[in-house]
Amino acid sequence: MKRQVEYTWRLSELMAARGLHNTTDLIPLLAERGIILSRPQVYRIVNQKPERVALQVIAAICDIFSCGPEDLITVTAADVRARKTGTANSPNVVDLNRAVRPRRARIIDDDH
Repeated sequence: MKRQVEYTWRLSELMAARGLHNTTDLIPLLAERGIILSRPQVYRIVNQKPERVALQVIAAICDIFSCGPEDLITVTAADVRARKTGTANSPNVVDLNRAVRPRRARIIDDDH
């Protein structure tokens, strides 16, 4: 069965809980841990849901906020229902006899 995995990036919540309301407040804290990012990069990490983040950045953020990755990223997974197709197993589908074909209609003019 297929599963659809979603995640929630909670860095802005962690920052607010610690009293950091500006994304630029995170820049020196990351720099203390050897992570040098520009203002736009930090803004995107805080305010957008990142697709790719280096593990070093995640480790530094967890160290800054004394949390684990599970506090930073909330994961939800759900089963994806398979689309049903019309098959012979369904009681609403009639098996057609492909050997028998309908006759072609012959149209005759009334004038002749």
